Amino acid sequence: MELKEDDIVMCTVKKIEGTVVFVDIEENGGGSIVFSEIAAGRIRNIRDYVSPGKKIVCKVLKISKDRIELSLRRVTAKEKEEIKEKYEKERNLLSMLKASLKKPEEIFKKIKEKYGAREFLEEARSDPSLLEKVIPKSEIEAFSKILAEKKEKEKIVKKTITLKSFSSSGIKEIKELLQIVKGVEMSYLGSSKFMIAAKAKDFKEANIQVQNAIEKIRNNAREKKLIFEAEEK
Repeated sequence: MELKEDDIVMCTVKKIEGTVVFVDIEENGGGSIVFSEIAAGRIRNIRDYVSPGKKIVCKVLKISKDRIELSLRRVTAKEKEEIKEKYEKERNLLSMLKASLKKPEEIFKKIKEKYGAREFLEEARSDPSLLEKVIPKSEIEAFSKILAEKKEKEKIVKKTITLKSFSSSGIKEIKELLQIVKGVEMSYLGSSKFMIAAKAKDFKEANIQVQNAIEKIRNNAREKKLIFEAEEK
């Protein structure tokens, strides 16, 4: 994949020299991150954020002939989760191919040219004939057996909100408001804070469920003149 500025990529920390962190970008060579792009504010111990061998999700800031400049601090929580999920799916797919095929890396490359790892696995489960397009016929049975044994783990997204009221009927209004929100799990954390959680096959789907619930609560809280805050990540 040819990198572009603002792309979000998975990296592995290679080494730390002076005030620069050098990384290997997944399938795209090397890059570097200056300390000011590791985290906002003063960094007391760089190893609280990065250390050799650690996987980190970064944003491409600048691409020049001899180097790629990256940022860790400019990556949002949502972007981080999406890239981690994509990376995890690709590693799982490659592991399955290695366990059943003679040339797993070659097949893996062929699959990635046409599909995302999650897309391929989902379509292969619903339409086994898809395997004939990328896997030798003599090896399809072995891969299909592993595919059938592997179960998709649900992704969980959690967000914290705050709901307050200084009205004498405030507690009742908050309870009524939360009861109208369906499809997510909610729990009280104390100090007017609530946890909203949703499960789905992938992070994006679960995140949409949580964001829809938050937006519904936000709109209703405004109507009831309740104080509403949501964590910004």
